[in-house]
Amino acid sequence: MARKNTCQEVVWKVLVVLVYNIRKMKVISIVFIIVILLVVIISGIFLYGKEDETGEITENQPLTIAKVTNIEKIGLMNLYSLAFGNNGFIPAKYTCDGENINPPLSISDVSQKARSLVLIMDDPDAPSGTWVHWTVWNIDPKTIEIVPQNAIEGTTSFGKPGYGGPCPPSGTHRYFFKLYALDNTLQLSASSTKEDLEKAMEGHIIGQTDLVGLYKR
Repeated sequence: MARKNTCQEVVWKVLVVLVYNIRKMKVISIVFIIVILLVVIISGIFLYGKEDETGEITENQPLTIAKVTNIEKIGLMNLYSLAFGNNGFIPAKYTCDGENINPPLSISDVSQKARSLVLIMDDPDAPSGTWVHWTVWNIDPKTIEIVPQNAIEGTTSFGKPGYGGPCPPSGTHRYFFKLYALDNTLQLSASSTKEDLEKAMEGHIIGQTDLVGLYKR
């Protein structure tokens, strides 16, 4: 606001001088002062619309997503694995053809507003419809790497709680690891299915991201 006041004072002073001396001035002098006056006004608008030294947004500055830090964006979190890249092939170790253990999954950039995280892994390419391989909820939002023992695992399409690795009958299937940030924790038992989980999450999702892995037999 200090810049705006300074610019206004300069404008008023120039106007006073112009009115007082207008009869004594030649046309060219009046034009020159008008030009100077316009430059001062434009400069004041430009300076007032910039960020101040504290980095805060001033009144006339257009708001952009980059400047608005209190808006949750879907995909703000990061979910990745050291075992495979996004849209990369999942090593056999983590499938029914290997040790059938869950792959390492790391998380970063979780919102400070999150109270818990949920992970759902499913295969939309299964012949009988989407096959649920893994559901985990009430994951601590401060978690760096998902450890299912520190959360609750739900019942999958295999008919039991816990991880079930990729096991396609044939061809290449996609496996979606979907991570959700919630503004609450969930009161669900290990017998709960993906449908139960998704219903309980409704209205509480404040962030979401995913990781896609492939497997072929």
